[in-house]
Amino acid sequence: MTGTLLAQTNQLLPQGITLRGDVSAAHAEILTPDALSFLALLHRQFETERSRLMHLRDTIQQQLDAGWLPDFPAETAEIRAADWKVAPIPQDLQDRRVELTGPTDRKMVINALNSGANAFMADFEDASSPTWEAMLSGQVNLRDAVDRTIFYRDSKTGKDYTLGSNPAVLIARPRGWHLLEQHLLIDGQPISAALFDFGLYCFHNAHRLLLQGSGPYFYLPKLENRHEAALWNAVFVAAEEALGLSIGTIKATVLIETILAAFEMDEILYALRDHIVALNCGRWDYIFSFIKKFRSRPDWVLPDRQQVTMTTHFLRSYSLLTIKTCHRRGALAIGGMAAQIPIKNDPEANAAALARVRADKEREAQDGHDGTWVAHPALVPVAREVFDRRLYGFNQLSVLREDVQVVATDLLTLPQGTITETGLRTNIRVGILYLTYWLAGTGCVPLFNLMEDAATAEICRAQVWQWLHHGAHLDDGRLIDQALFQTVLMEEIATVAEYLRQRSPNGDNSSWRTPLDQAIHLFERLVTNDHFEEFLTLPAYQLLVQL
Repeated sequence: MTGTLLAQTNQLLPQGITLRGDVSAAHAEILTPDALSFLALLHRQFETERSRLMHLRDTIQQQLDAGWLPDFPAETAEIRAADWKVAPIPQDLQDRRVELTGPTDRKMVINALNSGANAFMADFEDASSPTWEAMLSGQVNLRDAVDRTIFYRDSKTGKDYTLGSNPAVLIARPRGWHLLEQHLLIDGQPISAALFDFGLYCFHNAHRLLLQGSGPYFYLPKLENRHEAALWNAVFVAAEEALGLSIGTIKATVLIETILAAFEMDEILYALRDHIVALNCGRWDYIFSFIKKFRSRPDWVLPDRQQVTMTTHFLRSYSLLTIKTCHRRGALAIGGMAAQIPIKNDPEANAAALARVRADKEREAQDGHDGTWVAHPALVPVAREVFDRRLYGFNQLSVLREDVQVVATDLLTLPQGTITETGLRTNIRVGILYLTYWLAGTGCVPLFNLMEDAATAEICRAQVWQWLHHGAHLDDGRLIDQALFQTVLMEEIATVAEYLRQRSPNGDNSSWRTPLDQAIHLFERLVTNDHFEEFLTLPAYQLLVQL
Protein backbone atom coordinates (compact mmCIF):
# COMPACT_ATOMS: atom_id res chain seq x y z
CA MET A 1 0.00 0.00 0.00
CA THR A 2 1.39 3.42 -0.92
CA GLY A 3 1.80 6.20 1.59
CA THR A 4 -1.22 8.02 0.17
CA LEU A 5 -3.44 4.95 0.48
CA LEU A 6 -2.16 4.33 3.98
CA ALA A 7 -3.04 7.90 4.95
CA GLN A 8 -6.51 7.47 3.50
CA THR A 9 -6.93 4.20 5.38
CA ASN A 10 -5.91 5.86 8.66
CA GLN A 11 -8.69 8.42 8.17
CA LEU A 12 -11.21 5.56 8.18
CA LEU A 13 -9.88 3.86 11.32
CA PRO A 14 -11.47 4.07 14.77
CA GLN A 15 -10.54 7.18 16.71
CA GLY A 16 -7.01 7.23 18.14
CA ILE A 17 -5.70 4.39 15.96
CA THR A 18 -2.87 4.88 13.46
CA LEU A 19 -1.28 2.30 11.19
CA ARG A 20 2.38 2.75 10.23
CA GLY A 21 2.75 -0.30 7.99
CA ASP A 22 1.45 -1.46 4.64
CA VAL A 23 -1.79 -3.42 4.68
CA SER A 24 -2.60 -5.89 1.91
CA ALA A 25 -6.12 -7.03 1.08
CA ALA A 26 -5.56 -10.26 3.06
CA HIS A 27 -4.21 -8.36 6.03
CA ALA A 28 -7.15 -5.96 5.94
CA GLU A 29 -9.35 -8.96 6.78
CA ILE A 30 -7.40 -9.18 10.05
CA LEU A 31 -7.09 -5.46 10.79
CA THR A 32 -10.82 -4.77 10.62
CA PRO A 33 -12.25 -1.72 12.40
CA ASP A 34 -13.88 -3.97 15.01
CA ALA A 35 -10.66 -5.90 15.62
CA LEU A 36 -8.71 -2.66 15.96
CA SER A 37 -11.29 -1.28 18.38
CA PHE A 38 -10.83 -4.44 20.45
CA LEU A 39 -7.07 -3.91 20.49
CA ALA A 40 -7.58 -0.29 21.51
CA LEU A 41 -9.78 -1.41 24.40
CA LEU A 42 -7.05 -3.73 25.68
CA HIS A 43 -4.32 -1.13 25.24
CA ARG A 44 -6.22 1.63 27.02
CA GLN A 45 -7.12 -0.62 29.91
CA PHE A 46 -3.78 -2.34 30.49
CA GLU A 47 -0.86 -0.34 29.09
CA THR A 48 -0.31 1.59 32.32
CA GLU A 49 -0.01 -1.61 34.35
CA ARG A 50 2.19 -3.26 31.73
CA SER A 51 4.54 -0.31 31.81
CA ARG A 52 4.60 -0.36 35.62
CA LEU A 53 5.57 -4.02 35.64
CA MET A 54 8.39 -3.41 33.18
CA HIS A 55 9.74 -0.77 35.56
CA LEU A 56 9.38 -3.30 38.39
CA ARG A 57 11.66 -5.65 36.44
CA ASP A 58 14.30 -2.89 36.40
CA THR A 59 13.94 -2.36 40.14
CA ILE A 60 14.34 -6.06 40.89
CA GLN A 61 17.42 -6.21 38.64
CA GLN A 62 18.96 -3.37 40.63
CA GLN A 63 18.41 -5.41 43.80
CA LEU A 64 20.03 -8.45 42.18
CA ASP A 65 22.98 -6.33 41.07
CA ALA A 66 23.35 -5.18 44.69
CA GLY A 67 23.66 -8.79 45.88
CA TRP A 68 20.09 -9.83 46.72
CA LEU A 69 19.23 -13.46 45.96
CA PRO A 70 15.66 -14.60 45.24
CA ASP A 71 13.71 -16.89 47.53
CA PHE A 72 10.15 -18.16 47.81
CA PRO A 73 8.20 -14.99 48.81
CA ALA A 74 7.31 -14.84 52.49
CA GLU A 75 4.27 -12.67 51.75
CA THR A 76 2.63 -15.42 49.69
CA ALA A 77 3.34 -18.33 52.05
CA GLU A 78 -0.40 -18.79 52.67
CA ILE A 79 -1.03 -19.37 48.97
CA ARG A 80 1.66 -22.05 48.86
CA ALA A 81 0.36 -23.73 52.01
CA ALA A 82 -3.37 -23.69 51.17
CA ASP A 83 -5.27 -26.43 49.35
CA TRP A 84 -6.67 -25.15 46.08
CA LYS A 85 -6.70 -26.25 42.46
CA VAL A 86 -6.92 -24.61 39.06
CA ALA A 87 -10.14 -24.83 37.05
CA PRO A 88 -10.81 -28.11 35.18
CA ILE A 89 -8.76 -28.71 32.04
CA PRO A 90 -10.71 -28.85 28.75
CA GLN A 91 -10.90 -32.29 27.15
CA ASP A 92 -8.70 -31.47 24.17
CA LEU A 93 -5.91 -30.16 26.43
CA GLN A 94 -5.73 -33.15 28.77
CA ASP A 95 -3.46 -35.18 26.46
CA ARG A 96 -0.34 -33.19 25.61
CA ARG A 97 2.23 -35.95 25.39
CA VAL A 98 4.04 -34.44 22.40
CA GLU A 99 3.94 -30.80 21.35
CA LEU A 100 5.60 -29.39 18.25
CA THR A 101 6.64 -25.76 18.14
CA GLY A 102 7.42 -23.49 15.22
CA PRO A 103 6.74 -20.23 13.42
CA THR A 104 3.42 -19.21 11.90
CA ASP A 105 4.34 -19.33 8.21
CA ARG A 106 1.75 -21.12 6.09
CA LYS A 107 3.61 -24.29 5.14
CA MET A 108 4.90 -24.79 8.69
CA VAL A 109 1.43 -24.43 10.17
CA ILE A 110 0.02 -27.11 7.88
CA ASN A 111 2.91 -29.52 8.40
CA ALA A 112 2.89 -29.01 12.16
CA LEU A 113 -0.84 -29.57 12.50
CA ASN A 114 -0.47 -32.74 10.40
CA SER A 115 2.65 -33.97 12.25
CA GLY A 116 0.97 -36.38 14.64
CA ALA A 117 1.76 -34.18 17.64
CA ASN A 118 -0.96 -33.66 20.23
CA ALA A 119 -0.56 -29.90 20.06
CA PHE A 120 1.17 -27.31 17.91
CA MET A 121 2.41 -24.11 19.47
CA ALA A 122 2.22 -21.51 16.69
CA ASP A 123 4.87 -19.05 17.75
CA PHE A 124 4.72 -15.30 17.19
CA GLU A 125 7.59 -14.99 19.66
CA ASP A 126 11.04 -16.66 19.75
CA ALA A 127 10.59 -18.71 16.56
CA SER A 128 9.51 -15.71 14.49
CA SER A 129 11.19 -12.62 13.16
CA PRO A 130 8.50 -9.99 13.91
CA THR A 131 8.30 -8.24 10.58
CA TRP A 132 4.96 -6.49 10.08
CA GLU A 133 4.17 -8.73 7.13
CA ALA A 134 5.03 -11.91 9.05
CA MET A 135 2.95 -11.00 12.09
CA LEU A 136 -0.13 -10.24 9.98
CA SER A 137 0.34 -13.21 7.64
CA GLY A 138 0.68 -15.42 10.69
CA GLN A 139 -2.72 -14.26 11.88
CA VAL A 140 -4.19 -15.02 8.43
CA ASN A 141 -2.61 -18.48 8.49
CA LEU A 142 -3.95 -19.34 11.94
CA ARG A 143 -7.42 -18.06 11.06
CA ASP A 144 -7.44 -20.26 7.96
CA ALA A 145 -6.16 -23.21 10.00
CA VAL A 146 -8.99 -22.76 12.49
CA ASP A 147 -11.46 -22.61 9.59
CA ARG A 148 -9.84 -25.76 8.08
CA THR A 149 -9.45 -23.90 4.77
CA ILE A 150 -5.69 -23.44 4.91
CA PHE A 151 -3.91 -24.40 1.68
CA TYR A 152 -0.37 -23.93 0.37
CA ARG A 153 1.24 -24.69 -2.98
CA ASP A 154 5.03 -24.82 -3.13
CA SER A 155 5.98 -22.80 -6.21
CA LYS A 156 9.29 -24.65 -6.57
CA THR A 157 8.00 -28.22 -6.37
CA GLY A 158 4.34 -27.78 -7.29
CA LYS A 159 3.40 -29.79 -4.21
CA ASP A 160 0.11 -28.95 -2.50
CA TYR A 161 -0.28 -28.87 1.28
CA THR A 162 -3.68 -29.22 2.96
CA LEU A 163 -4.90 -29.92 6.46
CA GLY A 164 -5.47 -33.53 7.46
CA SER A 165 -8.52 -34.97 9.17
CA ASN A 166 -7.06 -35.05 12.70
CA PRO A 167 -4.92 -31.95 13.22
CA ALA A 168 -3.08 -31.15 16.42
CA VAL A 169 -4.63 -28.82 18.96
CA LEU A 170 -3.64 -25.26 18.09
CA ILE A 171 -2.03 -23.08 20.76
CA ALA A 172 -0.78 -19.58 19.94
CA ARG A 173 2.16 -17.91 21.65
CA PRO A 174 2.07 -14.10 21.61
CA ARG A 175 5.18 -12.04 22.10
CA GLY A 176 6.35 -11.12 25.60
CA TRP A 177 5.31 -8.18 27.75
CA HIS A 178 8.60 -6.37 27.06
CA LEU A 179 8.03 -5.99 23.30
CA LEU A 180 6.10 -3.35 21.37
CA GLU A 181 4.43 -3.45 17.95
CA GLN A 182 5.57 -0.21 16.40
CA HIS A 183 3.35 -0.45 13.32
CA LEU A 184 0.16 0.16 15.29
CA LEU A 185 -0.24 3.26 17.43
CA ILE A 186 -3.10 3.80 19.84
CA ASP A 187 -3.45 7.36 21.11
CA GLY A 188 0.07 7.96 19.82
CA GLN A 189 1.64 4.99 21.65
CA PRO A 190 2.84 1.71 20.14
CA ILE A 191 0.67 -1.16 21.32
CA SER A 192 2.12 -3.97 23.41
CA ALA A 193 3.14 -6.77 21.04
CA ALA A 194 1.66 -9.25 23.49
CA LEU A 195 -1.75 -7.58 23.34
CA PHE A 196 -1.51 -7.22 19.56
CA ASP A 197 -0.83 -10.93 18.98
CA PHE A 198 -3.23 -12.16 21.64
CA GLY A 199 -5.97 -9.72 20.75
CA LEU A 200 -6.10 -10.43 17.02
CA TYR A 201 -6.01 -14.21 17.45
CA CYS A 202 -8.65 -14.20 20.18
CA PHE A 203 -10.93 -11.74 18.40
CA HIS A 204 -11.01 -13.65 15.12
CA ASN A 205 -10.92 -17.24 16.37
CA ALA A 206 -12.39 -17.65 19.85
CA HIS A 207 -15.98 -18.27 18.78
CA ARG A 208 -14.93 -20.38 15.79
CA LEU A 209 -12.83 -22.62 18.03
CA LEU A 210 -15.63 -23.05 20.57
CA LEU A 211 -17.99 -24.21 17.83
CA GLN A 212 -15.44 -26.92 17.02
CA GLY A 213 -15.27 -28.14 20.61
CA SER A 214 -11.93 -26.45 21.28
CA GLY A 215 -11.14 -22.95 22.48
CA PRO A 216 -8.76 -19.97 22.43
CA TYR A 217 -5.57 -21.43 23.88
CA PHE A 218 -2.33 -19.56 24.53
CA TYR A 219 1.25 -20.03 25.67
CA LEU A 220 2.48 -17.11 27.78
CA PRO A 221 6.23 -16.37 27.58
CA LYS A 222 8.85 -14.65 29.72
CA LEU A 223 6.75 -14.09 32.88
CA GLU A 224 8.90 -13.16 35.88
CA ASN A 225 6.39 -13.07 38.74
CA ARG A 226 2.79 -13.39 39.93
CA HIS A 227 2.05 -9.75 39.10
CA GLU A 228 2.69 -10.34 35.41
CA ALA A 229 0.48 -13.43 35.57
CA ALA A 230 -2.25 -11.39 37.24
CA LEU A 231 -2.05 -8.87 34.40
CA TRP A 232 -2.63 -11.63 31.86
CA ASN A 233 -5.56 -12.86 33.92
CA ALA A 234 -7.11 -9.40 33.88
CA VAL A 235 -6.58 -9.21 30.12
CA PHE A 236 -8.32 -12.57 29.69
CA VAL A 237 -11.33 -11.46 31.75
CA ALA A 238 -11.61 -8.18 29.84
CA ALA A 239 -11.40 -10.04 26.51
CA GLU A 240 -14.01 -12.57 27.59
CA GLU A 241 -16.38 -9.84 28.69
CA ALA A 242 -15.88 -7.84 25.48
CA LEU A 243 -16.36 -10.88 23.24
CA GLY A 244 -19.29 -12.38 25.13
CA LEU A 245 -17.35 -15.42 26.36
CA SER A 246 -17.83 -17.16 29.68
CA ILE A 247 -15.17 -16.35 32.24
CA GLY A 248 -12.55 -19.10 32.05
CA THR A 249 -13.04 -19.81 28.34
CA ILE A 250 -9.53 -18.65 27.48
CA LYS A 251 -6.93 -21.18 28.60
CA ALA A 252 -3.23 -20.59 29.07
CA THR A 253 -0.02 -22.48 29.57
CA VAL A 254 2.72 -20.44 31.22
CA LEU A 255 6.34 -21.00 30.34
CA ILE A 256 8.54 -21.08 33.42
CA GLU A 257 11.54 -19.72 31.59
CA THR A 258 12.92 -17.17 34.04
CA ILE A 259 14.72 -17.92 37.28
CA LEU A 260 12.45 -15.53 39.21
CA ALA A 261 9.28 -17.27 38.03
CA ALA A 262 10.62 -20.57 39.38
CA PHE A 263 10.19 -19.15 42.89
CA GLU A 264 6.55 -18.21 42.22
CA MET A 265 5.03 -21.19 40.41
CA ASP A 266 2.24 -21.59 42.96
CA GLU A 267 1.52 -17.90 42.85
CA ILE A 268 1.43 -17.81 39.05
CA LEU A 269 -0.98 -20.74 38.99
CA TYR A 270 -3.13 -19.04 41.64
CA ALA A 271 -3.24 -15.70 39.81
CA LEU A 272 -4.43 -17.50 36.66
CA ARG A 273 -6.40 -20.27 38.37
CA ASP A 274 -9.57 -19.73 36.30
CA HIS A 275 -7.62 -19.80 33.04
CA ILE A 276 -4.43 -21.83 33.43
CA VAL A 277 -4.01 -25.49 32.51
CA ALA A 278 -0.24 -26.08 32.61
CA LEU A 279 3.28 -24.88 33.19
CA ASN A 280 6.10 -25.61 30.76
CA CYS A 281 9.83 -25.87 31.40
CA GLY A 282 11.25 -23.41 28.88
CA ARG A 283 14.82 -24.54 29.43
CA TRP A 284 16.74 -22.36 26.98
CA ASP A 285 15.27 -19.05 28.12
CA TYR A 286 15.66 -20.29 31.70
CA ILE A 287 19.41 -20.72 31.22
CA PHE A 288 19.57 -17.28 29.60
CA SER A 289 17.63 -15.81 32.52
CA PHE A 290 20.06 -17.39 35.00
CA ILE A 291 22.97 -15.67 33.25
CA LYS A 292 21.12 -12.37 32.82
CA LYS A 293 19.78 -11.99 36.34
CA PHE A 294 23.12 -12.76 38.02
CA ARG A 295 25.24 -11.00 35.43
CA SER A 296 26.91 -8.73 38.01
CA ARG A 297 28.35 -11.66 39.97
CA PRO A 298 31.83 -12.72 38.81
CA ASP A 299 31.52 -15.94 40.82
CA TRP A 300 28.43 -17.07 38.84
CA VAL A 301 29.99 -17.70 35.45
CA LEU A 302 28.50 -20.61 33.51
CA PRO A 303 30.43 -23.17 31.45
CA ASP A 304 29.81 -23.97 27.78
CA ARG A 305 26.13 -24.15 26.85
CA GLN A 306 26.54 -27.79 25.79
CA GLN A 307 27.52 -28.67 29.37
CA VAL A 308 24.48 -27.00 30.95
CA THR A 309 22.09 -29.91 30.56
CA MET A 310 18.85 -30.80 32.31
CA THR A 311 20.76 -33.24 34.52
CA THR A 312 22.63 -30.41 36.25
CA HIS A 313 21.34 -29.80 39.76
CA PHE A 314 19.73 -26.39 39.29
CA LEU A 315 17.86 -27.43 36.12
CA ARG A 316 16.78 -30.82 37.45
CA SER A 317 15.53 -29.16 40.64
CA TYR A 318 13.49 -26.69 38.61
CA SER A 319 12.02 -29.47 36.47
CA LEU A 320 11.02 -31.61 39.47
CA LEU A 321 9.57 -28.60 41.30
CA THR A 322 7.46 -27.80 38.25
CA ILE A 323 5.99 -31.31 38.26
CA LYS A 324 5.30 -31.30 41.99
CA THR A 325 3.73 -27.84 41.98
CA CYS A 326 1.56 -28.41 38.91
CA HIS A 327 0.20 -31.80 39.93
CA ARG A 328 -0.66 -30.62 43.42
CA ARG A 329 -2.79 -27.90 41.83
CA GLY A 330 -4.38 -30.03 39.08
CA ALA A 331 -2.31 -28.51 36.28
CA LEU A 332 -0.17 -30.29 33.71
CA ALA A 333 3.64 -30.08 33.68
CA ILE A 334 5.12 -29.99 30.18
CA GLY A 335 8.80 -30.80 29.66
CA GLY A 336 11.35 -28.84 27.71
CA MET A 337 12.47 -28.47 24.13
CA ALA A 338 14.57 -31.01 22.27
CA ALA A 339 16.51 -28.77 19.90
CA GLN A 340 18.03 -31.61 17.86
CA ILE A 341 17.00 -32.08 14.24
CA PRO A 342 17.54 -35.02 11.86
CA ILE A 343 21.06 -35.18 10.44
CA LYS A 344 20.95 -36.14 6.79
CA ASN A 345 23.71 -38.12 5.10
CA ASP A 346 25.33 -39.12 8.41
CA PRO A 347 23.51 -42.13 9.91
CA GLU A 348 25.91 -42.41 12.85
CA ALA A 349 25.54 -38.77 13.88
CA ASN A 350 21.79 -38.95 13.34
CA ALA A 351 21.52 -42.03 15.57
CA ALA A 352 23.50 -40.27 18.29
CA ALA A 353 21.24 -37.20 18.08
CA LEU A 354 18.08 -39.31 18.31
CA ALA A 355 19.56 -41.18 21.28
CA ARG A 356 20.05 -37.87 23.09
CA VAL A 357 16.46 -36.89 22.39
CA ARG A 358 15.19 -40.27 23.57
CA ALA A 359 17.21 -40.10 26.81
CA ASP A 360 15.92 -36.60 27.51
CA LYS A 361 12.32 -37.71 27.02
CA GLU A 362 12.82 -40.86 29.10
CA ARG A 363 13.96 -38.67 32.01
CA GLU A 364 11.01 -36.32 31.65
CA ALA A 365 8.42 -39.09 31.44
CA GLN A 366 9.95 -41.04 34.32
CA ASP A 367 10.07 -37.94 36.51
CA GLY A 368 6.35 -37.30 35.97
CA HIS A 369 6.05 -34.79 33.17
CA ASP A 370 2.78 -34.98 31.22
CA GLY A 371 4.31 -34.18 27.86
CA THR A 372 7.23 -32.60 26.09
CA TRP A 373 8.34 -30.30 23.27
CA VAL A 374 10.17 -31.06 20.03
CA ALA A 375 11.36 -28.63 17.37
CA HIS A 376 11.10 -30.84 14.28
CA PRO A 377 8.23 -33.02 12.96
CA ALA A 378 10.62 -35.99 12.54
CA LEU A 379 11.12 -36.06 16.31
CA VAL A 380 7.42 -36.40 17.09
CA PRO A 381 7.48 -40.24 16.76
CA VAL A 382 10.61 -40.46 18.94
CA ALA A 383 9.05 -38.50 21.79
CA ARG A 384 5.65 -40.16 21.34
CA GLU A 385 7.10 -43.66 21.66
CA VAL A 386 8.60 -42.74 25.02
CA PHE A 387 5.52 -41.05 26.46
CA ASP A 388 3.11 -43.66 25.07
CA ARG A 389 5.16 -46.36 26.77
CA ARG A 390 5.61 -44.51 30.07
CA LEU A 391 2.13 -43.06 30.54
CA TYR A 392 -0.88 -45.17 31.46
CA GLY A 393 -3.41 -42.48 30.56
CA PHE A 394 -3.60 -39.06 28.98
CA ASN A 395 -1.30 -37.53 31.59
CA GLN A 396 0.45 -38.12 34.92
CA LEU A 397 -1.57 -35.82 37.19
CA SER A 398 -1.68 -38.60 39.76
CA VAL A 399 2.12 -38.51 40.10
CA LEU A 400 2.36 -36.00 42.94
CA ARG A 401 6.11 -36.24 43.61
CA GLU A 402 5.69 -35.56 47.31
CA ASP A 403 9.21 -36.92 47.70
CA VAL A 404 10.62 -33.82 46.00
CA GLN A 405 11.89 -31.13 48.35
CA VAL A 406 13.37 -28.10 46.60
CA VAL A 407 14.75 -25.11 48.48
CA ALA A 408 16.18 -21.85 47.16
CA THR A 409 19.77 -23.09 47.11
CA ASP A 410 18.77 -25.97 44.83
CA LEU A 411 17.53 -23.51 42.21
CA LEU A 412 20.63 -21.35 42.63
CA THR A 413 23.34 -24.02 42.49
CA LEU A 414 25.87 -23.02 39.87
CA PRO A 415 26.52 -25.71 37.25
CA GLN A 416 30.13 -26.85 37.07
CA GLY A 417 32.11 -27.32 33.88
CA THR A 418 34.64 -25.76 31.56
CA ILE A 419 34.78 -22.96 29.03
CA THR A 420 36.37 -24.10 25.79
CA GLU A 421 37.56 -22.41 22.64
CA THR A 422 34.98 -24.47 20.77
CA GLY A 423 32.27 -23.12 23.07
CA LEU A 424 33.42 -19.54 22.52
CA ARG A 425 33.56 -20.00 18.75
CA THR A 426 30.16 -21.70 18.65
CA ASN A 427 28.52 -18.88 20.59
CA ILE A 428 29.97 -16.23 18.27
CA ARG A 429 29.21 -18.17 15.09
CA VAL A 430 25.67 -19.16 16.02
CA GLY A 431 24.89 -15.75 17.51
CA ILE A 432 25.91 -13.86 14.37
CA LEU A 433 24.33 -16.38 11.99
CA TYR A 434 21.04 -16.40 13.86
CA LEU A 435 20.89 -12.61 13.97
CA THR A 436 21.60 -12.50 10.23
CA TYR A 437 18.68 -14.80 9.50
CA TRP A 438 16.46 -12.94 12.00
CA LEU A 439 17.17 -9.58 10.39
CA ALA A 440 16.42 -11.18 7.00
CA GLY A 441 13.00 -12.27 8.31
CA THR A 442 13.54 -15.84 9.59
CA GLY A 443 13.24 -16.52 13.31
CA CYS A 444 13.70 -20.29 13.51
CA VAL A 445 16.89 -21.58 11.89
CA PRO A 446 18.54 -25.03 11.68
CA LEU A 447 22.23 -24.45 12.38
CA PHE A 448 24.82 -27.19 12.85
CA ASN A 449 22.24 -29.88 13.59
CA LEU A 450 20.28 -27.86 16.14
CA MET A 451 17.14 -25.74 15.74
CA GLU A 452 18.09 -22.29 16.95
CA ASP A 453 15.66 -19.57 17.95
CA ALA A 454 15.87 -16.31 19.86
CA ALA A 455 16.24 -18.12 23.19
CA THR A 456 19.32 -20.06 22.18
CA ALA A 457 20.79 -16.99 20.50
CA GLU A 458 20.30 -15.14 23.79
CA ILE A 459 22.45 -17.75 25.54
CA CYS A 460 25.17 -17.29 22.92
CA ARG A 461 25.51 -13.56 23.36
CA ALA A 462 24.93 -13.62 27.14
CA GLN A 463 27.69 -16.17 27.69
CA VAL A 464 30.21 -14.21 25.63
CA TRP A 465 29.28 -11.02 27.54
CA GLN A 466 29.65 -12.82 30.86
CA TRP A 467 32.99 -14.41 29.97
CA LEU A 468 34.41 -11.12 28.68
CA HIS A 469 33.24 -8.92 31.53
CA HIS A 470 34.28 -11.25 34.34
CA GLY A 471 37.65 -12.25 32.92
CA ALA A 472 36.86 -15.94 32.49
CA HIS A 473 39.53 -18.33 31.28
CA LEU A 474 39.40 -21.07 28.69
CA ASP A 475 40.19 -24.58 29.84
CA ASP A 476 43.68 -24.18 28.35
CA GLY A 477 44.35 -21.20 30.63
CA ARG A 478 43.91 -18.34 28.14
CA LEU A 479 42.10 -15.24 29.38
CA ILE A 480 38.96 -14.29 27.48
CA ASP A 481 39.73 -10.63 26.89
CA GLN A 482 39.06 -8.16 24.12
CA ALA A 483 42.14 -9.25 22.17
CA LEU A 484 41.13 -12.91 22.14
CA PHE A 485 37.51 -12.04 21.39
CA GLN A 486 38.44 -9.83 18.44
CA THR A 487 40.74 -12.50 17.00
CA VAL A 488 38.08 -15.20 17.24
CA LEU A 489 35.39 -12.79 16.02
CA MET A 490 37.28 -12.01 12.81
CA GLU A 491 37.85 -15.69 12.12
CA GLU A 492 34.23 -16.59 12.77
CA ILE A 493 32.96 -13.76 10.56
CA ALA A 494 34.85 -15.39 7.70
CA THR A 495 33.32 -18.76 8.62
CA VAL A 496 29.82 -17.26 8.68
CA ALA A 497 30.30 -15.54 5.32
CA GLU A 498 31.44 -18.81 3.77
CA TYR A 499 28.51 -20.65 5.35
CA LEU A 500 26.09 -18.20 3.75
CA ARG A 501 27.91 -18.32 0.40
CA GLN A 502 27.58 -22.09 0.24
CA ARG A 503 23.83 -21.79 0.81
CA SER A 504 23.26 -19.00 -1.70
CA PRO A 505 22.23 -19.51 -5.33
CA ASN A 506 25.37 -19.74 -7.49
CA GLY A 507 27.47 -18.99 -4.43
CA ASP A 508 26.42 -15.34 -4.46
CA ASN A 509 25.78 -14.17 -0.91
CA SER A 510 25.45 -10.49 -1.78
CA SER A 511 21.80 -10.55 -0.70
CA TRP A 512 23.02 -11.34 2.81
CA ARG A 513 25.43 -8.45 3.00
CA THR A 514 23.18 -5.91 4.74
CA PRO A 515 21.69 -8.23 7.40
CA LEU A 516 25.11 -9.84 7.96
CA ASP A 517 26.82 -6.48 8.48
CA GLN A 518 24.04 -5.42 10.83
CA ALA A 519 24.24 -8.72 12.72
CA ILE A 520 28.01 -8.48 13.19
CA HIS A 521 27.78 -4.90 14.44
CA LEU A 522 24.88 -5.71 16.78
CA PHE A 523 26.44 -8.88 18.20
CA GLU A 524 29.74 -7.14 18.88
CA ARG A 525 27.95 -4.25 20.57
CA LEU A 526 25.81 -6.58 22.68
CA VAL A 527 28.77 -8.53 24.05
CA THR A 528 31.27 -5.68 24.53
CA ASN A 529 29.09 -2.93 26.01
CA ASP A 530 29.27 -2.55 29.77
CA HIS A 531 25.48 -2.31 29.81
CA PHE A 532 23.81 -5.70 29.41
CA GLU A 533 20.84 -5.44 27.03
CA GLU A 534 17.81 -7.15 28.58
CA PHE A 535 16.77 -8.81 25.30
CA LEU A 536 18.66 -8.86 22.01
CA THR A 537 15.32 -8.57 20.21
CA LEU A 538 14.88 -5.02 21.53
CA PRO A 539 17.72 -3.40 19.54
CA ALA A 540 17.35 -6.00 16.77
CA TYR A 541 13.71 -4.98 16.28
CA GLN A 542 14.77 -1.40 15.65
CA LEU A 543 17.11 -2.63 12.92
CA LEU A 544 14.38 -4.89 11.54
CA VAL A 545 11.99 -1.96 11.20
CA GLN A 546 14.68 0.08 9.42
CA LEU A 547 15.57 -2.78 7.06
